[in-house]
Amino acid sequence: MLKISELAMPRSRKVTTVYNGRCEVWTDYEQAKAYFLELMMSTDGEEHERAECVYIQLLHGLAECSDE
Repeated sequence: MLKISELAMPRSRKVTTVYNGRCEVWTDYEQAKAYFLELMMSTDGEEHERAECVYIQLLHGLAECSDE
């Protein structure tokens, strides 16, 4: 068992997203979150749901996020 909670450990600033079949590596976690939040808010239907799926995974701090 870890002595330090995983949530207390520093989050890597690098994240990989897969959206609409396109894989992208982000070097800034916050920039990826901002991009998918804006995308989620500016689309509707299936595109909105895909962006929302990636955004929620980003909020949870995952290093790899997908729209599936």
